[in-house]
Amino acid sequence: MTGMGMLRRQSGHPEIATPMTRPDDADGLAARRLAFERLTDQRLLRAYRLATLVMRDSSAAQDAVHDAAVLAWTRFDELRDRSLFDAWFDRIVLNVCRQRLRERRVRPLVIDATPEVALADGASGRAERDVLRRALSRLTPEHRAVVVMRHLEGYSNSEIAARTGEREGTVKSRLHYALRELRAAYDAAGRGTEGTQ
Repeated sequence: MTGMGMLRRQSGHPEIATPMTRPDDADGLAARRLAFERLTDQRLLRAYRLATLVMRDSSAAQDAVHDAAVLAWTRFDELRDRSLFDAWFDRIVLNVCRQRLRERRVRPLVIDATPEVALADGASGRAERDVLRRALSRLTPEHRAVVVMRHLEGYSNSEIAARTGEREGTVKSRLHYALRELRAAYDAAGRGTEGTQ
């Protein structure tokens, strides 16, 4: 699913709330909406991938991205520098994901999306992906988000900090502890001791 189509529900119409407008304000609203749609069209697939990896459920991720887009539209006038849209939108997506995970308080057992990691083909590649998937699923949402943004999306620590609203030192700390947990899980799986600790 691409672009604004990701925001469409079964009715086929986007569910983006528009503020009350006056007739003399219609052109301004149309221009803002067009600018918003152009910016979100460029961002939705990456936002969906990020949400899927954080939420570990493709349907919940799609709902989270939809809700984040609606929220972003309602706050679009607050964004003063449109060049910061990507970081601003990622932050909204992550906050919506965190809120939904807090509300759910139950961690799903299955991950629908496999991170796009270059691994060997064949049985050993599948086994490595399975180990990585299980290890990622055990991380907290905050740790999972920074690992995904750093190692799968390719963001720098400062870019992650801007997107999550955390200090760069916090991002570094979360990456350190998350990677330590991933290494331990990966090593345990290699020794056949995964889940015995």
